[in-house]
Amino acid sequence: MMASTIPPHFKFKVWNNHPHPNTHLDVIAVRPTRTRRSPTASFCSTHQHHLLHHHIFNHKSSSIRTVLTRVSGDGGGIVDAASQQSASADRNTIDSSSPSLGDGYVALFVRMLGLDNDPLDREQAVVALWKYSLGGKQYIDAIMQFRGCLNLTVNLLKSDSSSTCEAAAGLLREISSINLYRESVAESGAIEEITGLLRHSSLTSEVKEQSICTLWNLSVDEKLRMKIANTDLLPLLIKTLEDEDIKVKEAAGGVLANLALSKSLHSIMVEAGVIPKLAKLLRIDVEGSKVIKKEARNALLELAKDEYNRILIIEEGLVIVPMIGAAAYKALTPGLYSWPSLPDGTKIEQSSKAPSKYGASELLLGLNIDDKNAEIDKSKINAVVGRTQQQFLARIGAIEVEDERKSQSVSTSQQFTLLPWMDGVARLVLILGLEDELAISRAAESIADASINEHMRISFKEAGAMKHLVRLLDHNNDSVRFAVTCALERLSVSNSICQLIEAEGVIYPLLNALKHSGTSETLMEKTLDILARILDPGKEMKSKFYDGPINGSKKGLNAMGSPDATIQFVGNMDETAVPKSTTGKDVMDSAVIARLVEILKTPSPNLQRKASSILEFLTIMEPHLDTILSVDIESGLEAVFQQKILDDTESDMDDLQPELHALKVEEAGLAISAASRLLTKLLDFEQFRQTMNAARFTKLLRKTLRSNIPLHNKDWVAACLVKLSSLSGPNQDFNDPVNLEVTLYETVPRLVEQIKTSFSPEAQEAAVIELNRIISEGVVDSTRAVAAEGGIFPLVKVIEEGSERAVEAALAILYNISMDSENHSAIMAAGAIPALRRIVLSQGSQWMRALHLLRTLPT
Repeated sequence: MMASTIPPHFKFKVWNNHPHPNTHLDVIAVRPTRTRRSPTASFCSTHQHHLLHHHIFNHKSSSIRTVLTRVSGDGGGIVDAASQQSASADRNTIDSSSPSLGDGYVALFVRMLGLDNDPLDREQAVVALWKYSLGGKQYIDAIMQFRGCLNLTVNLLKSDSSSTCEAAAGLLREISSINLYRESVAESGAIEEITGLLRHSSLTSEVKEQSICTLWNLSVDEKLRMKIANTDLLPLLIKTLEDEDIKVKEAAGGVLANLALSKSLHSIMVEAGVIPKLAKLLRIDVEGSKVIKKEARNALLELAKDEYNRILIIEEGLVIVPMIGAAAYKALTPGLYSWPSLPDGTKIEQSSKAPSKYGASELLLGLNIDDKNAEIDKSKINAVVGRTQQQFLARIGAIEVEDERKSQSVSTSQQFTLLPWMDGVARLVLILGLEDELAISRAAESIADASINEHMRISFKEAGAMKHLVRLLDHNNDSVRFAVTCALERLSVSNSICQLIEAEGVIYPLLNALKHSGTSETLMEKTLDILARILDPGKEMKSKFYDGPINGSKKGLNAMGSPDATIQFVGNMDETAVPKSTTGKDVMDSAVIARLVEILKTPSPNLQRKASSILEFLTIMEPHLDTILSVDIESGLEAVFQQKILDDTESDMDDLQPELHALKVEEAGLAISAASRLLTKLLDFEQFRQTMNAARFTKLLRKTLRSNIPLHNKDWVAACLVKLSSLSGPNQDFNDPVNLEVTLYETVPRLVEQIKTSFSPEAQEAAVIELNRIISEGVVDSTRAVAAEGGIFPLVKVIEEGSERAVEAALAILYNISMDSENHSAIMAAGAIPALRRIVLSQGSQWMRALHLLRTLPT
């Protein structure tokens, strides 16, 4: 995106009545000379003005005209006349009258900028030079021939006179419009002086406009953006977005849009709070010019290239929508219904077929709904309004016409726009119904990006996106299928939407994609995500598979407002092919189950975890057990338990960043936990127990239990080990290797964690008592495990704040831990000695235990 430029809307009026004197070298008004000045000085000053006045009318009278100024990408101000013919004639006149004829007068006015001159003369001089600079690049070149002119002009920004500040800022604005001089303007200290100037609360709108427009010009240069985006100036620019003067707001928006072009400044801008301010300008209920809306949109679209910023923008009520070109909407064939329906497909059925008395029932449907009986959700109303507006724009050919005109130089395949969420959601759903494959895939990608919260997910649901997305899963274009799957994966986070897409028949195309050997790993992961949410073994079967309406009320909505028509919501309009209830038994076959077992053998922990979850769901249905056993489920489970990341040596870990290694260990732990749940379920079946290699699984699970996977992932590993060991008969002996390892690597760490983090005194007390029981039964290395897990400090805290039973158990544990002298320093560092002395001095019921512990510690 090119840097934005100052819009050409500043026209000339008399300079002392209006802040934009943009006529080339118009009559210079000369104020009377003060009487205190010397006659010679008065004569010189007046004579200078008279000479310039005479020179203008003798040499340039034919060139006086209104001009429009803007930043030129090729390095010069552009003079745009009212018509091409008059512009050509005037240009010939200007060219014949070289600015060199007025160089002497320019030199005089530059001298008048000197610090030793009267402030009034300095003001008149800078105003004259500002007017002179409006002629274009050649006139600015004439001014810039005089060294020191910039510094003297920047110095005038400190003036107490508003007209002086305005003229100085205006001259800097014109000079900075030339690429050649931008760096010189910045080096003269203009940015710093403008920063100080904008801090003044009494600053006039004219001065603010010229000053910020100078920054707008300077921000075109990428090297100068960092100087502008400083901690002092950036908040002032953001605050200016709320200024009452629209021109000032436009200039501030232009600066921010240019700053957003530098990716390195995005974090600074976001931290300064620019996103809420810019987003507010694009809302429907906020008035603003096209210029400020354009600049706000450009800035936000640049910021949206970062995923985190994109979320912040969507949270402000905006949706990023792809621009596909107005021509693409010509293929739109909106459904024409004899009776209205909601966007999500829910139709309103007319139970009485008799026509209304005045023939307006269909047109004025809302008048026939009794407010007491028909309470349409606000999200449904918004969906209807959004759909109506977007379809209307598409039918009249007005959709994207304005945006398309502004971006003719850039391909629409790369363009996006920002719309308020109601219009954005409706526009994206509208695009899903078109024929353009690229447009469909881009819209689906935007839906995935926008589905960041429940409000947006429900909005897409009510707008009717689900039936389109499920239908497009069978599309013959790979990019369309991938984008649609990503959108459904993000939307299916919502349980209600998960039920809806299941009822729409999403399982069939997902399983087809799953069985396809050429499916990419990313698409496979998204597909498994959706299936795992639908086929979730943790949910009750009745809540997952049921017959009944998805979108409507179970009891229906009866409208009795008119004797001629009664309406009610009756569910999905499309009753074409998919059943309202689909169970795993209906769709799962041996090819699907074999594919899931193959996925267990892949090196991706994420895929393994989701495949294990789906297979666990299938174990609930006994008809699938024979199929699961026939495809060698054991080899798949063994592959999951043999995670490579758990076998890496320290040298292998050095090759990975600590954060990345921790993430990989976490992923491996999740996969192992899911596989352990599946194995635990399979152990319930005699057929599996007879064929499985129990010793092999016991060895693998013991190794996993001793690994460094997160503690919460070891729960199912420990449960599965205990169940495996119980197959040979109950054994509560702690000397049993399996029970011992479960105690040391799962039970003890879990209890210590509970003591550390529990907010419930009762739960903490129960954990301390259970831990004391394990240690008192003489479990080998149990005290060492408590110390290794960092249990000393929380135990000392318990003896200071816990209940009587908890204190007694904690003292017993600490006494056992103190038998190892290596733990003495940790016990003392935890502050045990002062706490123990208080217990002894209080002569409470635990004072003898506290005394024994004190005697074991060095004093």
